[in-house]
Amino acid sequence: MTQLITADLVELDQNLGNSPEDVIRHLAGRVAANGRASEVEGLFTDAFAREQKTATGVPGGIAIPHCRSAAVTEPTLAMARLSQPVDFGAKDGPADLIFFIAAPAGADQEHLKLLSKLARSLIKKDFTGALRAATSREEIVELVDNALADKPAAAPETAVAPAMAAATAGAASVGAASGGAASGGPRRLVAVTACPTGIAHTYMAADSLVAAAKEVGVDLQVETQGSSGAKPLDPSVIAAADAVIFAVDVDVRGKERFAGKPVINAPVKRGIDEPAKMVQEALDAADNPHAHRVPHFGAEEQAEREATEKGEHIGQKLKKALLTGVSYMIPFVAGGGLLIALGFLLAGFDIALGTKANDILANNSLVNLPNGNLALYLGTVFFKIGALSMGFLVPALAGYIAYAIADRPGIAPGFVAGAVSGFMGAGFLGGIVGGLLAGYIAHLIGTWSVPRWLRGLMPVVIIPLLASIIASGAMFLFLGGPIAAITVGLNNWLSGMSGASAIVLGIILGLMMCFDLGGPVNKVAYAFAVAGLGAGSATNQAPWQIMATVMAAGMVPPLAMALATVLDKKLFSLAERENGKAAWLLGASFISEGAIPFAAADPLRVIPASMIGGAVTGALTMAFGVTSQAPHGGIFVFFAIGNVVMFIVSILAGTVVAAIIVVALKRWAARKAVDTVETVPVTV
Repeated sequence: MTQLITADLVELDQNLGNSPEDVIRHLAGRVAANGRASEVEGLFTDAFAREQKTATGVPGGIAIPHCRSAAVTEPTLAMARLSQPVDFGAKDGPADLIFFIAAPAGADQEHLKLLSKLARSLIKKDFTGALRAATSREEIVELVDNALADKPAAAPETAVAPAMAAATAGAASVGAASGGAASGGPRRLVAVTACPTGIAHTYMAADSLVAAAKEVGVDLQVETQGSSGAKPLDPSVIAAADAVIFAVDVDVRGKERFAGKPVINAPVKRGIDEPAKMVQEALDAADNPHAHRVPHFGAEEQAEREATEKGEHIGQKLKKALLTGVSYMIPFVAGGGLLIALGFLLAGFDIALGTKANDILANNSLVNLPNGNLALYLGTVFFKIGALSMGFLVPALAGYIAYAIADRPGIAPGFVAGAVSGFMGAGFLGGIVGGLLAGYIAHLIGTWSVPRWLRGLMPVVIIPLLASIIASGAMFLFLGGPIAAITVGLNNWLSGMSGASAIVLGIILGLMMCFDLGGPVNKVAYAFAVAGLGAGSATNQAPWQIMATVMAAGMVPPLAMALATVLDKKLFSLAERENGKAAWLLGASFISEGAIPFAAADPLRVIPASMIGGAVTGALTMAFGVTSQAPHGGIFVFFAIGNVVMFIVSILAGTVVAAIIVVALKRWAARKAVDTVETVPVTV
């Protein structure tokens, strides 16, 4: 296994700047200069972005900036002992010991375990004391290697981390405050620690909490949900616990295991900074019948989510619900659309006419082929599977819109309301209305105060039953008919589009797809196309044309940025040029988000250029009558594209236009100089 740290990766008693940004940039340069990262800027960007999420300073004058980055070629530790300490956000002051952990995006488990073990060692005062007393780089490397091999460090008497001493004193005060809770047998706590990267803070918080609990005679067991894997707590340990601590910056996996336990929630860094206080708070919560508890699924969970989302206005909640419905619906449409396209490829378009597909499947099999035609039979099978999958489009949309509003109790009423919408011909508009109605009704019923004996039945029986009756009844009695009429009118309008009106629609869709590159406006246009895909047929190809327009326009921004980096490299930073290489594949795959790094760095030039290119592509695909029966995949689903040559021509035209415009804007519009430095000075 490659050595994680070498003498060339160590800085002793150097002044690396006055801010975390300066220190991280310097250490990223040292990692790159030693051949362990492909570029400085990419590594620095990822590490500093992680630093901005949660400060990495910890008690004892230590900081552990860290990240996983595609720029890293092998797992690496770079260490600096600063002559001028820098504030990394720890409560006890600036840090003089800096460990920079750089892991590849796909680091193997063994390396991640070693990195995690190092992070845990940094809360041991003998180890940090030895680091401060070391007189050479080689001695630092030996100390780190010994820590990774679990060999004890000889801590010098003059170097004791003051903050760790304070933490011990704090833990002792907790023991006094708890009134000797351990006298009648140890109190039991469980905890989960997790941070976004899952390398350092996850494990340091776990060890800090265990140490603080041990000081007051509390039995605390921790589940670390980090990058090097997680071993779930034994259910019997959870059942015996008096309370639970969640020191996390991400969602707890398997949270339902702790349902009903008194809970203390805090960021993972607090588990490092104030472990004694968190232990005491958990003990207090265990003795408080009114303490906040991990919710059960159903009404209590809805109440918790409502509290956490209190600051959201109604528009944000609606957007979140609609996007949730669309995201769960897309897999049904993606698989179904591709299967239908394969069916048409093998069996011809007429397989969709009348009852031909049903007749073939009812009267034939692999040993009794229709007229001996294997392709016809397999094409019919693919078509039917795809058609059945597409049949879930509206129910899935409605069901998961309701799920986003009311959680699990909303799924069944939402699916039923979506099925009613499909039955009445109200289409995806009816699915949206039915899903919202079912979700809000289920949410409202879930807030009812009911006897304890009835609570268990609420999410399983009562809420789905009543919400289904009310939401689907409203669709049948009042809403379905008018919405169906609107849907029919919309379909007729789209089907009748030709010439200038179709081109205008293509321009509008192209502008929407390129406006925010995967954001809400982009998703509205995409959802509009996907939701109508099931209405397409050989005699009504307008929905397929809209799908082709949306997909082609969405491919333009990343492809245009990739082309622009080739046309004039000097206008782009090293990181942007590297992103440009990846953008070719992302654009070809219809992943508009491939242009986001460019838009984030220069939105006033990239976004307008992309929108103009997308509008050109949208207009051309509509003008040429290009169709797509697949909702995703880009050029890789060419077999599902009608008039594929003009599909490619339209994309190329928009790509060239957008690339030329963005290059022109960067050359001649007022702009700041681009930092094209590819390396940074490193003191060796």
